[in-house]
Amino acid sequence: MKRALIAALALAALPMLPTVAAAKTFVFCSEGSPEGFDPGLYTAGTTFDASAHPIYNRLLEFKPGTTQPEAALAESWEISADGTVYTFKLRKGVKFQTTEFFTPTRELNADDVLFSIGRQIDEKNAWNKYVTGGTWEYADGMGFPKLIKSIEKVDDLTVKVTLTRSEAPFLANLAMPFASILSKEYADSLEKAGTKEQLNQNPVGTGPFSFVAYQQDAIIRYKKNADFWGTAPKIDDLVFAITTDAAVRYQKLKAGECHLMPYPNAADVQAMKADENLQVLEQEGLNIAYLAYNTTQAPFDKPEVRIALNKAINKPAIVDAVFQGMATPATNPIPPTMWSYNNDIKDDTYDLDAAKKMLADAGVKDLSMKVWAMPVSRPYMLNARRAAEIIQDDFAKIGVKVEIVSYEWAEYLSRSKDKNRDGAAIMGWTGDNGDPDNFLDTLLGCDAVGGNNRAQWCNQEFDALVKKAKSTSDQEERSKLYEQAQVIFKKDAPWGTIDHSLAVVPMRKGVTGFTQSPLGDFTFEAVDIAE
Repeated sequence: MKRALIAALALAALPMLPTVAAAKTFVFCSEGSPEGFDPGLYTAGTTFDASAHPIYNRLLEFKPGTTQPEAALAESWEISADGTVYTFKLRKGVKFQTTEFFTPTRELNADDVLFSIGRQIDEKNAWNKYVTGGTWEYADGMGFPKLIKSIEKVDDLTVKVTLTRSEAPFLANLAMPFASILSKEYADSLEKAGTKEQLNQNPVGTGPFSFVAYQQDAIIRYKKNADFWGTAPKIDDLVFAITTDAAVRYQKLKAGECHLMPYPNAADVQAMKADENLQVLEQEGLNIAYLAYNTTQAPFDKPEVRIALNKAINKPAIVDAVFQGMATPATNPIPPTMWSYNNDIKDDTYDLDAAKKMLADAGVKDLSMKVWAMPVSRPYMLNARRAAEIIQDDFAKIGVKVEIVSYEWAEYLSRSKDKNRDGAAIMGWTGDNGDPDNFLDTLLGCDAVGGNNRAQWCNQEFDALVKKAKSTSDQEERSKLYEQAQVIFKKDAPWGTIDHSLAVVPMRKGVTGFTQSPLGDFTFEAVDIAE
């Protein structure tokens, strides 16, 4: 990066003395703005990248590059024989960040864990509704309020969580961003001052970087946390340069104005690989893009109508136009690289004549509908507008008129949860913990209706199967149950499954230490920049 740019972006450059090295500033050209900085309230990867990963930690975290949970704020844990009691021993000496707006007087203890989890599962908690319109979408969608019977402080460094039933993915779930641990001392000070909303605007955590400032839709600034309990970051300042257009992100990357970017246009990848100043990482994405019908609204409340529309979607055309072949058409609601994927299920055939007949047989004619298109690039959908245009053209061939609508990203996410939302929304998901439950229950379970379940689909037979699957620790048995659930999903068709994509990460040649995550996370505590 040019020295002038570093000077412009650095938050606190060190004095230029012969014996003192200049501060290292790493710039990430992020694809969108965070909805807020309290991870418990959200589910979007864009928000987690800006909040959960740089600022906070969790009891457990995923080993870099894997879906394997390992010790983090909890240095050890014990599980009862029946799988319902988890006892976590917290790491000693973990300090919360000191910022311009808060100076902690104590280290992390059990009170912080009880506060962070308790507010998400107890409607009577004073912090349960501290953000107007905010919901604990992940905790609710995974049934945490029903699952967690109690969470208790044994002593300052010991927390006991008692469940109402055994839950196979529970440890992996606690490693997810929504389970980040916040400072109760900071929350108490905000409550006393009457400024509780600041918890979601000026965050304080235990993570590798401290929050400095956020300019809406433009830039987020962080600095190295000098008191970080883990391995200290190699960079001094971290900048998120919010750049929604993938082509502009690419130009900034080429010009050296940022070190790393997410979600490039597929058409640019070959040129990136050929550029001697860049390096490109890629791997199979643990993801899916889909069209979520609102199954509570006529005529989308009829499975035969949803299947008819699915038969009219030319998925290979979307893969070619949007991904230049760097994706595959999706059949099931989980990616084929995930255990329990049902290979016996056949996809809906692209058949316009059959689609027309099915609509006519269902009594549907002159149908007009809305297709919602995401305003940002995501790994599973690089250009939702283009995909929506292809779907619009496909549906026109069977006599269905489509209006494409979109909103700013945070508003899109909020509005698309509405049970009265019209039409069908292009959505997608990158797995958060490597478990099928994170797709099947989180996105399609009855507990997630009005939240992550954008199809508003509650099928009791499906729901019973996925609930049973996560209550057993036998992976073979779980796999059989999930395979059965996928059969029901395909028969009832709450989604039009679109694609599973390759995850591509381009960066400057001098960047080292970045590990591509199968979960789609962008984390920078280990990155460095070659001199």
